[in-house]
Amino acid sequence: MPSYTAPVDDMQFILHDVLNIAEADIPGYDELDRETTQAVLDEAGKLSAEVLAPLNPVGDAQGCTLENGVVRTPEGFKAAYDQMREGGWMGLDADPDYGGQGMPYLLQSATGEMFVSANMAFNMYQGLTHGAMSAIHAHGSDAQKQMYLPNMIEGSWSGTMNLTEPHCGTDLGLIRTKAEPQEDGTYRITGQKIWISAGEHDLTDNIIHLVLAKIPGGPEGVKGISLFIVPKFLVNEDGSLGDRNSLSCGGLEEKMGIHGNATCVMNYDGATGFLVGEEHKGMRAMFTMMNEARLGVGLQGYAQGVVAYQNALAFAKDRLQGRDVTGPANPDGPADPIIVHPDVRRNLLHQKSFVEGARAFTFWGAQLIDRAHRNEDAQAEAMISLLTPVLKGFLTDKGFETTVLAQQTLGGSGFTREWGLEQFVRDARITMIYEGTNGIQSLDLVGRKLGLNGGKTVMAFFEMIKAFIKESEQDAVLKAQFLDPLKTASKDLQAAAMWFMSHGIKDPNNALAGSYDFMHLFGHVCLGYMWARMAKAAHLKLEEEGADADFLEAKLATGRYYMTRQLPATGMHLRRIESGAEPVMDLAAANF
Repeated sequence: MPSYTAPVDDMQFILHDVLNIAEADIPGYDELDRETTQAVLDEAGKLSAEVLAPLNPVGDAQGCTLENGVVRTPEGFKAAYDQMREGGWMGLDADPDYGGQGMPYLLQSATGEMFVSANMAFNMYQGLTHGAMSAIHAHGSDAQKQMYLPNMIEGSWSGTMNLTEPHCGTDLGLIRTKAEPQEDGTYRITGQKIWISAGEHDLTDNIIHLVLAKIPGGPEGVKGISLFIVPKFLVNEDGSLGDRNSLSCGGLEEKMGIHGNATCVMNYDGATGFLVGEEHKGMRAMFTMMNEARLGVGLQGYAQGVVAYQNALAFAKDRLQGRDVTGPANPDGPADPIIVHPDVRRNLLHQKSFVEGARAFTFWGAQLIDRAHRNEDAQAEAMISLLTPVLKGFLTDKGFETTVLAQQTLGGSGFTREWGLEQFVRDARITMIYEGTNGIQSLDLVGRKLGLNGGKTVMAFFEMIKAFIKESEQDAVLKAQFLDPLKTASKDLQAAAMWFMSHGIKDPNNALAGSYDFMHLFGHVCLGYMWARMAKAAHLKLEEEGADADFLEAKLATGRYYMTRQLPATGMHLRRIESGAEPVMDLAAANF
């Protein structure tokens, strides 16, 4: 059976030595001293390791069941959910005006990584609720906030997002779900939605569905989409639950992974709905939820890599096979542990350097979100908008790759259910697909985000990298091992962006054919930047009395691996981009 240990020390290093959160000028960050974050992370880690992780194989084996319209979650999920709710984890970063604790989103992300690593399918129940809460908080009326948010934040009610329909996925302009206005100001919602995570379950007293639908007579396409609150049970004026709404779960999807989460077909048969925001402005409201969900999915991608790596490492240290070619490392035993072999080391370092870089990248992104929201910083908002498709697309692609590498470390054992690695692989695979496939993320990056603010945002990213290199290059070792490789990679990214500008206008396919490589090129530069920042922090920390030299030296060695063995992939991606659309479009569709 696989195990999980929360990486609290690494999180603390990123929070306090790399991001220096206690010194940041973001409201609320002054309360995040080391003792406070240590206490929160320790408790979340304990809950993850002792309660959630043991339920992960249970949820995978049992799955969810649908009987007479009622969905039952796997054994132990309800008790674990109640424990999470009682601990206040649902509202960690929620508005205190509605019962939340008001902590920064950054801390929500750190604890969220633990919960996802321990049990991704379980965490999706509260993860979707968090997104629904954010959408209602940002776009709902005062009355809607008062009616729904306290119970959602407390965890007694949950939430969902309903976008996809059987005939359309990404192209939401094609949705057919109708919202017919009623005399009392409500709407009758009729239609079918598919792939609705946590659409029906037995964990909460009520489920608050956010549903995209079209009001008859509205504009065509996405301009005619509105957003509605459609509760499973209608809510009386005094806050008590009323009649069951006219909606139901029509079926559960049989999935490759995340079996413990109920992925539902939802039928709305004239259900009562309540408009969120303005008519025909639903996409703006839903994007609040979708953008948060995309960041959360990026976190899911690398978090599955984290737990997979931990179990691969434990196996590599314990499994005896072969001898170290330089001399026996375990002379009293029949063989040496496989971690002595260079190819196993390469495999493990590939995993380790990615997950630690991805964690830093995600935490930095969460800090940008806090700065954007708490400081009303438009530049931070623009920067995280630029980085969102990179966080989602790159981290899930590489996160899945990491779970496969971890499985490979175990050899034949990795292919069996007993060791748990095959579940991590299956669970991680969905992250590359939902909340916008990674191909869509790359198109969003190149087609929309690259030109954000007339290109000023991506230029600000390049200037940020240049400024960091310039202010840090007096350290000769840091310069040679980290800053010079980062500079080369950043130049590759700039060259790719300039190539799109000069060739994409003449033929848009030139940009679209290279978009996926550009997303990966951008992702590598972001992780290279984070590794350079971590290396600088480690160098400074080593000068302090009582520093944990083993931890810091390991951090530097892992970073050097990334800079020398992974970051050079930017050159490959640039060459692919510069080949243009011709190699991609040359073969006629009929000849495939």
